[in-house]
Amino acid sequence: MDFNIDSWLNLVIRWFHVMAGILWIGTSFFFIWLDNVLQPLPEGGKGHVGKAWLFHGGGFYQVEKSIQAPASILASLHWFKWEAYLTWLSGFALLIVVYWWRADLYMVNPAVAQLSKAQAIGVGLGALVVGWLVYDGLWRWLAERNPKVALVLSLLLYVGTAYALTQLLSGRAAFVTSGAMLGTIMAANVAMVIMPNQRKMYAAATAGGEADPRLSYQAKRRSTHNNYLTLPVIFMMISNHFSMTWGHAMNWLILVVMFGVGIGVDHYINCRDKGRKGAGYVALAAALAGLLAMVWFTATPAPAPPAAGTATTSGAAATPVSFAAVQGIITARCIECHSAHPTSKLFPIAPNGMKFDTPAEIQQAAAKIKLMAIDTQAMPLGNLTHMTAEQRATLAAWLGQGASIPAKE
Repeated sequence: MDFNIDSWLNLVIRWFHVMAGILWIGTSFFFIWLDNVLQPLPEGGKGHVGKAWLFHGGGFYQVEKSIQAPASILASLHWFKWEAYLTWLSGFALLIVVYWWRADLYMVNPAVAQLSKAQAIGVGLGALVVGWLVYDGLWRWLAERNPKVALVLSLLLYVGTAYALTQLLSGRAAFVTSGAMLGTIMAANVAMVIMPNQRKMYAAATAGGEADPRLSYQAKRRSTHNNYLTLPVIFMMISNHFSMTWGHAMNWLILVVMFGVGIGVDHYINCRDKGRKGAGYVALAAALAGLLAMVWFTATPAPAPPAAGTATTSGAAATPVSFAAVQGIITARCIECHSAHPTSKLFPIAPNGMKFDTPAEIQQAAAKIKLMAIDTQAMPLGNLTHMTAEQRATLAAWLGQGASIPAKE
């Protein structure tokens, strides 16, 4: 078997990214939960926020939060930052290795926009940089005066960005780039707001003074934003395995609704922890309604208009399609990757174990062929083998006629 550096880089960086992400997400959710359950004590003193008792691993833990601290404890402080930094760095490396390295395959879709490889990468990089600058500027400028307006504007700007990305990049790349943009905002919140504010609070405590309470409030607000963005980002990161989302004709709507579903689930968790179960159930019901709507929506894909010179659905159904014609298309357009012995330099083994060497294997994969080559047109990857609209129509007609193969003699 040929050595494949792309696959090994993908595996190692992805593994590291998942491990770092687990650490970051775990600490983020833990501290948000802790903030939600802290009980203020009358005798807590200046700067006291609240206290909680925890039970885990066979022991009792007492945790107290304060925005002021005596200088005597500063040497033993535990800081939380590298989880965020390593998650973003490994995610950015993965974005380069998987998407930017093969931008012509994974990011460019001529049916969506006529972009060069460099232009597609520029769109992706621009989303990361501009996304952070606009978000940060908005919350620095407006949040103190009217946080509700800042929130509404942020959500509207995200909807516009999601739509723009799906009109410029391939569906797969648009979803992942959206997640990378939100992940960049989360990591930059840590690096540009949370950590600088904490350093100022630390310096004040070291000098024996009192920290400005606004520093704590601002850091907490950005930390809360990160918490609410976590579940949408996870969806976007795993969406590349599910073409019925990014491959749909209305993929921007699916992206926006699933963004809302993630936020709704997170809001339910936070409301439940705060004891506001009514608001939590409303958020959960809205999230489930959005999820069910998307399940129904993707189960009934909008039919693509027939290409010039192709038969209509009724015409195709009236004319039987021979399996020889289908096998010829698959041999010309698919077998390069989906074979026991692929000839493609991209895949040393058949992706997902899907092989089309025999009629039985082709028939067994009929549902997958319909999803990937007809409904979403996600395959061939980047249409590298130039499958035509007429060939897709032929496959669709064969599938509609029962996907029959010659009987064994």
